[in-house]
Amino acid sequence: MVRIAGVDVPDRKRAHVALRSIYGVGATIAAEILTKADLDTVMPPRMNELSEDEVDRLREIIDRDYMIEGDLRRDVNQNIRRLIDIGSYRGLRHRRGLPVHGQRTRTNSRTRKGPRRTVAGRGRRTGGKK
Repeated sequence: MVRIAGVDVPDRKRAHVALRSIYGVGATIAAEILTKADLDTVMPPRMNELSEDEVDRLREIIDRDYMIEGDLRRDVNQNIRRLIDIGSYRGLRHRRGLPVHGQRTRTNSRTRKGPRRTVAGRGRRTGGKK
């Protein structure tokens, strides 16, 4: 296994797919990294086919040019914490564990809200909207 930025990158996958296992590296950034490292972007080699020199180039480019893994997670969490601290609407939604980007919550949004919790007196025949 090749280790880049503290992450074990899968050996048998092609380089542009394997790099995506690093937090903060998606399809576009993976392609940019391969271009900067002078590797083939049309049919990239598998990670286990790369020489040690090429892997070192990938490591250097990622460390130098991109915010990934721990630094990126910390930055995202600080941004959310700032929203909560200043009391913005988005911060309030984060604090309550509700959708932040304007999605409806009457139905759906189970990912943010978690499993259903039954509330007494909230059945169909309690005078609610029909």
